[in-house]
Formats: sequence, C-alpha cells, structure tokens
Amino acid sequence: MKNEVISNSIRFVLLLLLQVLVLNNVALFGYIVPFLYVIYILRFPVTGNRSVLLVSSFLLGLFVDIFSNTGGVHAVASVTMAYSRPLFLKTSFGISYEYNVVKIIEMPLGGIITYVLGADFVHHFILFSLEVFSLSQWALVLKSTLFSVLFSSLLILISFILLGSRKR
Repeated sequence: MKNEVISNSIRFVLLLLLQVLVLNNVALFGYIVPFLYVIYILRFPVTGNRSVLLVSSFLLGLFVDIFSNTGGVHAVASVTMAYSRPLFLKTSFGISYEYNVVKIIEMPLGGIITYVLGADFVHHFILFSLEVFSLSQWALVLKSTLFSVLFSSLLILISFILLGSRKR
C-alpha cells in the first residue's frame, strides 16, 4: 500500500513536469498537442480509492491549467476522464475488471488499445470543446480531438510497452 502511494505520487509529479515543461511547447501542425499527463489517470490502480483518483485528477488538471493559463479546461477534462474510467475498464477488460484482477500493463494489447483510445477521446473531446467553446468551430474541435488522440494514444501505448513490466 505504501509503495503504491509513493509510486503514484512520483508518477503524478513527473508527468506534471513533463507536460508543463516540455509537451505544452509541442504543437505539431498547429493543433496536435500530446497530453501525456493522462497516463496518471490511466495507470491509477484499479483497486485504488476512487475518491483519491478523482481529487488527484482534479489537482493534476488544475496544475496543468495553472502552468498553461487555460482556465480550468484540463481540470474538467481530467475529472471527466477519471469519473468515466470504470466504463472504459469494463468495456475493455470485461470480467477481469469485475473481479478486480486487472493490471492494465499486463492485459492483452487489444484491450489496452481500446481502453487508452476511449478514455483519451473523452478527455480530448471535453478539453477541446471547452477550449474552443463555440458550435461554429465544431470542425476544428473534431480535427484537434482526433489527431491529438491518435498522437497522444500512440505515445501512451509506447510508454506502456517501454516502461511497463509486460509479462508475456
């Protein structure tokens, strides 16, 4: 339990620093931005306290907002992603999730891809919708969402494979 808290705290700080110091300065083609800080939400232990996940997701998003001067959109998107996480876990991993035996990094790659793409899409769609906040710009919201989801999800999956202890 103590190890889990320490590793989650370290992951929180490292992902926050990576996002605000490096990735916020990357904008491919002007609208593709990688948001890797969501790895914290994705990798939070399935058996962990859900209230802790929601509060820490809010704080993570809030800190990204403060350093990015974005007025709360990351906080809302992060909390929405954290709140809907059980839906994506159940959809992606089925019975394993219901019996609380999901260790995301050790699950089949197809389930991991489904989980990451679904949760990442919700996060990015909320984020870009609130950032643009105009129905007349729906094409920009969709374009930004789709391309950023593809790019971010690819980086997230690569990090899961490289940094995870995949037991095959």
